[in-house]
Amino acid sequence: MAPIRIVAMGGSTRPNSSSEKALRLAAAAAEEAGAEITWFTSTDLILPIYDTETDERSPKAAELVEAVRSAHGLLIASPGYHGGISGMMKNALDYLEDLRADEAPYLHGRAVGCISVAYGWQACVTTLHQLRQVVHALRGWPTPLGGAVNTSVTSFDADGAVSDASVHEQLRTVGQQVVEFARMRAAHVDPA
Repeated sequence: MAPIRIVAMGGSTRPNSSSEKALRLAAAAAEEAGAEITWFTSTDLILPIYDTETDERSPKAAELVEAVRSAHGLLIASPGYHGGISGMMKNALDYLEDLRADEAPYLHGRAVGCISVAYGWQACVTTLHQLRQVVHALRGWPTPLGGAVNTSVTSFDADGAVSDASVHEQLRTVGQQVVEFARMRAAHVDPA
């Protein structure tokens, strides 16, 4: 079987943010499960506002769309901003509209691990819920477990280690589930 390709996208405009650290923990588990990771974090996701009136795309936006097009799955991490996903993350996801005419449109058949990072449980839950709704709307398959990191009770150190062992395991499980479901889908589509 060909390697499983996963796009890891997320974080905030600040490199090494808490949401990027959470994404890196989940992606490390996906790599350990055999996936190849393509990264889009912090400034990689500062894209022009998605414009439906033109096919012109910035090099970064075109690279993101092509990476998702060839991916078996995704890991998406967003900070919670005012009870929802960040504008930067929503804009990046809007670019997946460029996949609408593909044989497998949008995120069709792709496993997607969703992770929210926010200060407080309400923002964690609403942000995670919005990520899962967007993934469903894009015909993706959110993993059964989503990651919700409440930074009012959990913190990351400078190296990306998380203070709560259960959060660490939750993020690892999200990464593992993306690879597991992507493998099952790949075997179903190409049972060679």
